[in-house]
Amino acid sequence: MSQLEHVEAIEKRLWSAADNLRANSNYASNEYFMPVMGLVFLRHAYSRYLSVKEQIEPKLPSRGGKTRDLTKEDFSQQSAIYLRSKAQFDTLVALPDSADRK
Repeated sequence: MSQLEHVEAIEKRLWSAADNLRANSNYASNEYFMPVMGLVFLRHAYSRYLSVKEQIEPKLPSRGGKTRDLTKEDFSQQSAIYLRSKAQFDTLVALPDSADRK
């Protein structure tokens, strides 16, 4: 698939999602804009988190066979956001609909 075809496929999926939001919610577009943009940002932050985590983990110092835990500072040095496990995109997506995502 060429890059243009990939972009067009993403555009179709986004328009379809927007159509579903308009049809299946009582909200105006300006009311669901912020939650949707929040999800887009979280997905980007999670992708960046995973990428940086792969780079950081092999370089973590060890002492006595125990490796130091990841810290916020490890990620901020790489211009990334540290995400606790309960705030990671995959964890939130896997929650049942009845769960509190706050």
